[in-house]
Amino acid sequence: MKILLEMRPALDGHAGIPQASRLLFRALNLLDDMQVEGLIQSSSSVLARALPAQPASTAQALPVDQQINRLSRVVVSLQRGAKPKLRERLASALSLTVAPSAMLLRHLLGGQQELWRFDPTHFRDFIWRSLFARTLPYEDFEAVTRAGFRVARVPWTAMHTVALLTHKLGHAVYPRLDTRDFDVMICETPYPATVSRRTRLVVRYHDAIPVLMPHTISDKAYHQASHYQALRRNVASGAHFACVSDATRRDLVSIFPQTEARSVTIHNMVSHHYFDEPSSAVRVPEIVRARLHTGVRLRANVHEHLRVSLEYSARPMAYLLMVSTIEPRKNHMTLLAAWEQLRTERFPELKLIVVGMLGWDHKPVVAKFRPWLEQGQLFMLEDVPSAELRLLYRHARATVCPSFGEGFDFSGVEAMRSGGAVAASDIPVHRDVYGDAAQYFSPYSSGDAAAAIFQVANPSAPARRQELVLAGAEVARRYLPEAILPQWHAFLTSLKP
Repeated sequence: MKILLEMRPALDGHAGIPQASRLLFRALNLLDDMQVEGLIQSSSSVLARALPAQPASTAQALPVDQQINRLSRVVVSLQRGAKPKLRERLASALSLTVAPSAMLLRHLLGGQQELWRFDPTHFRDFIWRSLFARTLPYEDFEAVTRAGFRVARVPWTAMHTVALLTHKLGHAVYPRLDTRDFDVMICETPYPATVSRRTRLVVRYHDAIPVLMPHTISDKAYHQASHYQALRRNVASGAHFACVSDATRRDLVSIFPQTEARSVTIHNMVSHHYFDEPSSAVRVPEIVRARLHTGVRLRANVHEHLRVSLEYSARPMAYLLMVSTIEPRKNHMTLLAAWEQLRTERFPELKLIVVGMLGWDHKPVVAKFRPWLEQGQLFMLEDVPSAELRLLYRHARATVCPSFGEGFDFSGVEAMRSGGAVAASDIPVHRDVYGDAAQYFSPYSSGDAAAAIFQVANPSAPARRQELVLAGAEVARRYLPEAILPQWHAFLTSLKP
């Protein structure tokens, strides 16, 4: 069975959907009866031509040096500097202006979007570091860098743009991908294209937040419309859906009841990096000192003062931990208020450690954090390697997952795998994924959150924390690759004609 797996999210981030993409690619490559190739596509850049999907005859084939040059240009076209030069910005703007028009014209003429072949033989460093290194252990290097890859030249956002513009004219046009070589294409979000007739489309559905909670996302009008319209088209075209939680599947079926027979729940896999191992809490200040967030401006010399004070910390740090992108939906504000209450009423020495990138609309959150940051009571960290994050999970008094809405929420499962205890907002997805292995609270009440966290973090009554640690170890086993992969195999096998 030949499978094409979308890898675009893996280019754009670390946790969440990017992590899920890497783990699924690695896992499916372990199946002897599945041949998996990754689809390389940029969100916003037109990519260079790779090699033709169908190898030419010996007489027609490009010389080896020209083949390698083509693939090298694909790599270059995927690179985006932090501060592109004016010439690069103009070229990018021009290509994004031309690409939708060219795509629409090709569609109207009955053409398809070719998927070019990318041979990774000479580009294994690029494949590994760009797509996989942020999640997978080195032991997976050989397997994932020897797999096959295809290239979609047209940007993912350009596909959405064409569909949204033509929808306003009365009929949404989605480009046709030439996927005739594959039995199944798995995409990581509603995909803005159609596939060849012989190919089954599987949407790995992570959440319906852009439709059901549009007030919590960035660029609201665009993201809501692009998600809904692509999802609607996928449903109409007969796509199957692999939802990452029962809660997500219920949301999908509530929007499109006709998907009930075409949808299953297959949870995300937890990374191999997370497991329970003996470690010393003495290392926590060292990790905090080394990973302080450089994107947050504090008063002059504050960072240096914090590093010095952490270096000479004489006793283990008591702290709560939150691991999540800093954005409004993640509900940092309720956690902050609950932590402040706990410090005032019960644990004056309790610290708060927040690990995550700065997301959209993060400034109000950081503004509330800043006084505590400058006092050395709250710490924002970035780029924390999994081995260090594993230690932070294990020694936290509690890992708190206070989000208003999620599709799966890796951080709680990672904490459980690492020997930690979890307190989580009482939302359907947390109940589904964490079961009885978390202490729950209303995401709308800081008082309720403080009371729940106290149940877990109270050093004078450790029984509840230990109970959750033991329950968490059992629950987290459900999400190991060896538990999830057979579900994927059975599901994909069922799609055979």
